Amino acid sequence: MTTATAGSAAVQRLRLRTELREARSDAGLTQRQVADQMEWSPSKLLRIEAGEVGISVNDLRSLLTFYQVQETERVERLLALARGSRKMPFTEYRDIFHKDFLDFLAMEASAWINRTFQSLVLPGLLQTEEYATTIIRTFSPDESTEQVKRMVEARMLRQDILERADAEFYFILDESVIRRQVGGVKTMRAQLRTLAEIAARPHVQVMILPFSLGVHTAAAGPFTLFEFKEDVPACLYLENPRGSSTVSTQPEDAANFIDLFQDLESKVIKDDVPEILLRVADGLNTTPADLRTAS
Repeated sequence: MTTATAGSAAVQRLRLRTELREARSDAGLTQRQVADQMEWSPSKLLRIEAGEVGISVNDLRSLLTFYQVQETERVERLLALARGSRKMPFTEYRDIFHKDFLDFLAMEASAWINRTFQSLVLPGLLQTEEYATTIIRTFSPDESTEQVKRMVEARMLRQDILERADAEFYFILDESVIRRQVGGVKTMRAQLRTLAEIAARPHVQVMILPFSLGVHTAAAGPFTLFEFKEDVPACLYLENPRGSSTVSTQPEDAANFIDLFQDLESKVIKDDVPEILLRVADGLNTTPADLRTAS
């Protein structure tokens, strides 16, 4: 099975991407010139330099020769990055997950700091198996029972990274996330109790954005920010209604959303969150109040 430790491949790919861009720039070459010389389509080089795909060792050797990168130590270091970047985690699920989501999982497994805001449902890293099954069946109604089972399996496997003492996790949840009865009372009560246990961990901070705040700056939708110890850019993921994500590694985008996250942090409930979650769990009604009949 895949483990979170394999996620460093994503960081190696980002580091390789940065170095290859710099090498091409130092050589005074355009992407078109490189693609023509290597007999590649322009899109292949674009994807390599964007960190979207890996590069084979043989292709990299040829590319470095064209860039006139000859220093043995640098060549070997870049070749090592190329080898490592191809061992992405969760590849055994590539038949059921889109490549963009596999890239997200690799970044998630590699990140030093994870900042997530969710306005509708719990982030995958915090979901119980029963909660996750309900969510996946709802958002993927055409998937077979076996595919749903494997998706849930992968989601549970992702949660291994919560055991990492060298990583930090910050989750801001809109109050609606802990109020919505996903899967019914039994499933939701168990979910909230599990969430309370996770929130008590020293390197995990769960925060709640209360209804009383009214409209807020992140009302447009969920987002996740990954930051890394290595000298690679932060990655921003913006979720959209289709279930896919817009991805950016532009420093200004990451900086804007870090500011947004910090602004939200100034408005959230931070203290006694485990106790609050347990109270909400205990107070769940078998039949939730219906707004159509509420006075």
